[in-house]
Amino acid sequence: MIHLSEEQLQIIYAHGQKTYPEECCGILFGHFTDGGKTVVAVMPTENAWEGDTAEDFPGDSQEYSKRRRYAIAPQVMLQAQKQAREQNIDIIGFYHSHPDYPATPSEFDRLCAWQEYSYIIVAIENGVPIEMNSWCLDTNHLFQPEKILNLGKKL
Repeated sequence: MIHLSEEQLQIIYAHGQKTYPEECCGILFGHFTDGGKTVVAVMPTENAWEGDTAEDFPGDSQEYSKRRRYAIAPQVMLQAQKQAREQNIDIIGFYHSHPDYPATPSEFDRLCAWQEYSYIIVAIENGVPIEMNSWCLDTNHLFQPEKILNLGKKL
């Protein structure tokens, strides 16, 4: 289970709308707890995907663009890790959008994911957010749905 505030949800929705028809992406900061994860900050990042980025990812080809792929630049990840350490919080997950596609992970999303992190996907249809889901990898490296809680309400 992952806990987000209404403001944090709105940051993710707005980022997806702003970058449409390309994928947005960002980092979720917070705490791992017995009851799941609690987000304390959302950091929108630039989608650093470029044609040659595909060379660094498993089983991908250069035919994809920012409309179907995202990457967070290594220097941004290093800065995020430093920020988390300084603030005594953790990176607990990531988010990205699926323009004109459901909020379900692709095979590429699965291949690039790490266990323990949350992966929030927001579906943006014709520039409008229509659905948000969160996913976590199980021990078989398969995505399982994760409940999103907002002020005690399941989304």
